[in-house]
Amino acid sequence: MNILKENIRNNTMAVLPITIFVTILHFTFAPVETNDLLRFFIGSVLIIFGLSIFLVGAEIGVIPLGSQTGASLAKSNSLKLVIIFGIILGFFISVSEPSLVVLAEQVQSITSGKIHWLFLMIVVAGGLSIMVSLGFMRIFYKVPLYKFFLVLYPFIALLSLFSSKEYLAIAFDASGATTGVISIPFIMALSSGISALKKDGKDSEKDSFGLVAIASSGAIISVLILGLFSSDNNFNTEITVSEDINQSLLSPFANIFKSSLVSSLIALVALSIILTILQSFLLKLNKRMFFRTIKGFIYTFLGMLLFLMGVNGGFMEVGMQIGKKLAEADNVIPLIIFSFILGVVTILAEPAVYILTNQVEDVTSGYVKKIEVLIPLTIGVGMAVVLSIVRMLIPGLQLWHYLLPGYAICLILMFIVPKLFVGIAFDSGGVATGPMTTTFIFAFTQGAVQGTPNADIMADGFGLIAMIALMPIITLQILGLIVKIKSAKKEKMNKKSIKEGENG
Repeated sequence: MNILKENIRNNTMAVLPITIFVTILHFTFAPVETNDLLRFFIGSVLIIFGLSIFLVGAEIGVIPLGSQTGASLAKSNSLKLVIIFGIILGFFISVSEPSLVVLAEQVQSITSGKIHWLFLMIVVAGGLSIMVSLGFMRIFYKVPLYKFFLVLYPFIALLSLFSSKEYLAIAFDASGATTGVISIPFIMALSSGISALKKDGKDSEKDSFGLVAIASSGAIISVLILGLFSSDNNFNTEITVSEDINQSLLSPFANIFKSSLVSSLIALVALSIILTILQSFLLKLNKRMFFRTIKGFIYTFLGMLLFLMGVNGGFMEVGMQIGKKLAEADNVIPLIIFSFILGVVTILAEPAVYILTNQVEDVTSGYVKKIEVLIPLTIGVGMAVVLSIVRMLIPGLQLWHYLLPGYAICLILMFIVPKLFVGIAFDSGGVATGPMTTTFIFAFTQGAVQGTPNADIMADGFGLIAMIALMPIITLQILGLIVKIKSAKKEKMNKKSIKEGENG
């Protein structure tokens, strides 16, 4: 199968930099146990094949289903259908997102089960589904994206004032984790279909972006509201880094098989419910397309199972050990330098990043190149990891000290940069927080927290994904500002040339 071979090649090239990064650190600043390193390599192979199979399923099942649904909703021209399907699809797509599964399991582990992973997923999925529906309504009623954000983000800021620092960190991390390799292509396909309701090409182009950012904000709001009604915000947290050298090489993979199978089955059931509802009330797929979609879902299930086993069996453990050992060193400079490098190489491993950059180039007919989006995106993620590490090292520096001025800058830039770049920038924040981010970088940060004296496991250990979701918004809006300035200069020079030609 050509698609599978291509995905294996792409994912191998994506995971390879992280593998090289870990190997270099193992032989220099942060040596790990031999068995742990071997498990990391095994986990890397499982992740490569798992993501590859998963993406095949997405390509032949999830993405076409999203495109057909968006087109069908556009043809219906019915706001009622848009709202209903926005809520239903948003919920079940979010539940099937592997990045959210990984984060939810980590929250349950670190809070000693006080926040159950499935309950957190349902809360996040509920918030996302409502915001997807509101995002559809925004496009339907032609509400400018910047005006929507001017209402949405001050509301989030207001909720944050009454939230505990623990729930604040989890909320913003959940917003990034819920937008990954399943939800990104599906939401973007729906967005393109709904925006096709407009006859104005420029308006449709701008409205093709922004829905991912709106959807992810639903996760923030729902978790912050959960925190307001929670009776117990005191968590006796503990991070454990395995030191059992007597474990057999493959025993961790066997131990987590059952939990990985359950999580994957939940995703399969969620996707099956989506297909059943759409087939019954909207799409009416022919037999060939229906069974092709089911085939895609099975690939998605198998890929997710391998991916979760690779992540939990060896990948995250080594990330945590390396973060801990670098943080325990007397000199913090290597920790900061390697944090930036890790952010850069990991974002290049995110499959959804290439979905976004390709869509940007396609929608703008090549006016904005993929590389022009990729460079500020990688810089933004690298800076986000560094700032998260700095927050652990400096007592008293809290997550909201970053988020409040950061999002204020984002809102100010909205009035300056071209409107197309506003949607691209805010979507990039969600795209940057995919399965690789919520696994290795997240584990690296958790380990660094354990190795940092007086660091708060909940408040400092979470919040990394929130920063990775924020920084690309700023860097890509700066890119939009640069493009705007260059376009203005070019237009001015063209006018000057025309004038000189007329005078000459």
